[in-house]
Amino acid sequence: MKLGFFTMPIHPIEKDWRQSLREDREAFILADELGFAEGYVGEHATDKAENITSCAMFIATLIDATKKIKLGTGTVNMPNAHPAAVAAQIAMLDHLLDGRFIFGISPGGLLSDAEVFGNLDADRNAMFLEAINHVLAIWAGEPPYNLKGQFWNIAVERQLMPEIGQGFLPKPLQKPHPPIVVTAVAPFSKGVTEAAARGWDPISANFLMPAWVKSHWPRYVEGCERAGRPADPANWRVAKSIFVAENDKTARAYATDARGPYRYYYSQLYTKLVKNGRIELFKTRRDQPDSEVTLDGVCDELIIHGSPNKVVDEILAFREKIGDFGTLLYAGKDWADQELGRRSMILLAEKVLPAVNAAMAKQKVAASS
Repeated sequence: MKLGFFTMPIHPIEKDWRQSLREDREAFILADELGFAEGYVGEHATDKAENITSCAMFIATLIDATKKIKLGTGTVNMPNAHPAAVAAQIAMLDHLLDGRFIFGISPGGLLSDAEVFGNLDADRNAMFLEAINHVLAIWAGEPPYNLKGQFWNIAVERQLMPEIGQGFLPKPLQKPHPPIVVTAVAPFSKGVTEAAARGWDPISANFLMPAWVKSHWPRYVEGCERAGRPADPANWRVAKSIFVAENDKTARAYATDARGPYRYYYSQLYTKLVKNGRIELFKTRRDQPDSEVTLDGVCDELIIHGSPNKVVDEILAFREKIGDFGTLLYAGKDWADQELGRRSMILLAEKVLPAVNAAMAKQKVAASS
C-alpha cells in the first residue's frame, strides 16, 4: 500500500487566509519529504472554509518546493470553466511539473459554486462530459479544432496563422495526456464504471461510510471489463480521515474535541449534505431513517485516531471491510495545533505505513501457503 495526501481544506472561517494557505502548502511539502507518493488538492470559489479557489494555481506554488511527489487536481470542477482554458492551463502545469502531474476531474459538488458560475439548474454531468471530451480532443487534435457541443463550441479559424504558431492550444508533456482520476462520492457510483471504461481511475472520498466505499470496487471492475483492461486494486485510491499521536489519549482528545478540526470538518460537510438532500452518504444502510444520522455517529464511524499501533489495527480492519486498494490518501485537516498536525503525518509515514505493509505481507504469505 502506498501513501498519498488529499486535502479539501476546511478551515475556520475566521482564520487568516494567508495562514491557512501557508499551512496547506507546508502539508504538501512535508508529504513530499516523508515520501508520500501523491498529493491532491480541491478547489471551491465560494466557500470561506474551503478556501483554495484554484487547485491548479495552488499546485503551481509547489512546483519548486517539492521534489518527488506527484501532484494532482482534486478536482478541477469542469462545468465551471471553459474547456479551452482548462486544456491550456493543465497542459502548461504538466510541463512545469516535468510530468509529475495527475489530472483529477469532476462535475463539482459545491452548489454555491454552480450558482455563481450560472450552471446551478443545468445538467452538470452533461457539462462535465462535454468539457472533458473537448479537452481530450484539443490535446489529440490540431487547429482549427472545430469542436461543437451543447455548451461550448471551440474553433480557431479566422485568426489561425500556423506559420508563426498562432492559434495552437498547447498539449501536455505526458502522452497522450496525464493520468486521469475521478473522485467518487456516491454509493454504487455509476461514474466509477464510466471512468474505468475510459481508462481512468477512482478516488473514493473520505466522507463515505465503509459500505459505500466498498461498493465502488465492483463498479470499477465492471468498467474495466467493458474496456478489456485488468481491474488492478493498485489503481484504487481511498481517502480516509486519520489522526495519529504518540498515545491514544492525545489522539482521542484532538480528534474528538467538539471545537477541534476533525469534528469541525464533518460538521461543515454534515450541514452541506443535509441541506442538499445527500444525507445518504452518512448512512450505514440505505433504509436507515434520516433521524438516526447524527454528527456524533458520523465522526465515530469515519475518523480513525490513536497511537500508531491502534491506527495500524484500524486501517487493517477498514481494509478488511472494503477490500484491497493501492493508495491510502490521508485526508488533510486544519492545523489547529501545527505540531500535532505535522506529527500525525510523520507517524503515519514512519510508523503506521510500514507496519500496515508488513501485516499485509504476512497475510499474503499465509493465504498462499
